[in-house]
Amino acid sequence: MTTAAVVGSGPNGLAAAIRLATAGLEVTVVEAADRPGGGTLTSERTLPGLLHDDCAAFHPTGVASPFFRSLDLERHGLRWLWPEVDLAHPLDDGRAGLAARDLAETARSLGVDAERWRRLFAPSLRHFEPLIDEVLQPVAHLPRHPVTLGRFGTRAVLPATVLARLFRDEPAKGLFTGVAAHSFGRLDTPFSGSVGLMLAASAHAVGWPVAEGGTEAITRALLAELAAHGGRVVTGQHVTSTDHVADLLGGAPAITMLDTNPRDAARILGPALPTRIRRAYQRFRYGPAAFKVDIALEGDIPWTNPDVRRAGTVHLGGSAAEIVQTEAETTAGRMPQRPFVLLGQQYLVDPSRSTPEANPVYAYAHVPHAYTGDATEAILDQVERFAPGFREQVLQVTSRGPMELAAHNPNYVGGDISAGANTARQLLARPRLAVDPYATGVPGTYLCSSATPPGAGVHGMGGYLAAGAALRHLR
Repeated sequence: MTTAAVVGSGPNGLAAAIRLATAGLEVTVVEAADRPGGGTLTSERTLPGLLHDDCAAFHPTGVASPFFRSLDLERHGLRWLWPEVDLAHPLDDGRAGLAARDLAETARSLGVDAERWRRLFAPSLRHFEPLIDEVLQPVAHLPRHPVTLGRFGTRAVLPATVLARLFRDEPAKGLFTGVAAHSFGRLDTPFSGSVGLMLAASAHAVGWPVAEGGTEAITRALLAELAAHGGRVVTGQHVTSTDHVADLLGGAPAITMLDTNPRDAARILGPALPTRIRRAYQRFRYGPAAFKVDIALEGDIPWTNPDVRRAGTVHLGGSAAEIVQTEAETTAGRMPQRPFVLLGQQYLVDPSRSTPEANPVYAYAHVPHAYTGDATEAILDQVERFAPGFREQVLQVTSRGPMELAAHNPNYVGGDISAGANTARQLLARPRLAVDPYATGVPGTYLCSSATPPGAGVHGMGGYLAAGAALRHLR
């Protein structure tokens, strides 16, 4: 039987392994950590019994992913849960912009901009499934739905700041700009609005669900699917070279998939990697980092705006102008006094994460790349800003800075959980300019991490598409 090795067990690595195993290959996944899953894990990080997502928390691209949709992961116990409101963006004046699958709910919160919001997203919502199938591909590909993709692309190329000017009032401006800030970069550059357009459309089309029992439920379902096709996982093995892989498998595999960052791929492949590709991998840029805070809270967060108490995800950044300035400072390597914070209230829809005494709150701030300071107080201040009295309910806080995140998952270089800066150049050529972005130039070896198209997110499409390139090589 033809053998394949997958180095790394994040969702892309497991997706690559599943596609190869389904095609009849004998697949072994090799993971450095003691637990497979990469950033798709859940742990008791504060008090016993409280379940906190380690990194990935909300999954619009997971529930929309063409690959995940094809697997029926629900038969392996994965259950998606949707909050009443997918996303809330509170403001200092007590108002809040809301994004929900119910467009009427969204319109109610946006006031004078309700119709403008509807017109901006209506084309994407009418053709959402073919659009997501196109977007979750390399930018340079032959589209099956060129009109749908072209209509989206004419807006996606614009800076987020330009798109935000379509709105007249702050709830809509702030809501859109906060979603666009998921790109971890400047919001006044070309293509910076693309992430905001796609994620906001996803909120209305498929929602921003959580996995019941924690994000690790996705990993468990993927592992069960892999096992059903005869694949196996070996943990606690930090791969240093292709020879190391051959030793683990008892011989060199026909296919090797690397769910790693480009620098580690270059290290593993050594002198076999062509010089021009090595240079491209070494030039690959990383973006701002995340500073993660997990909170054990007595009761619910006392948000000033009651609608925010119904939201799964909350963006804490104030006005659109403030977010634009904050993201510019972070990208430039300066720690802002008021960082942009993403907060999760997963327990509202998934009480299995809580205990009778406490609820788990998930939060992280955008901070400069490889930031070594402590952003804990700045994050707690941002919550208190929109929820006075919050600090009095905090029972315990556990923090992890960028370098701790990178130590936990080497793909998060410098704490960059996007696994690569989302600049215009890297959106178009990720991880390098090539007809096949997954090929490493070493026969039978492919890069399949979030550093490849379509980028970050728990959707498995990078691994799925890279495995497709590997199977074409075999044929």
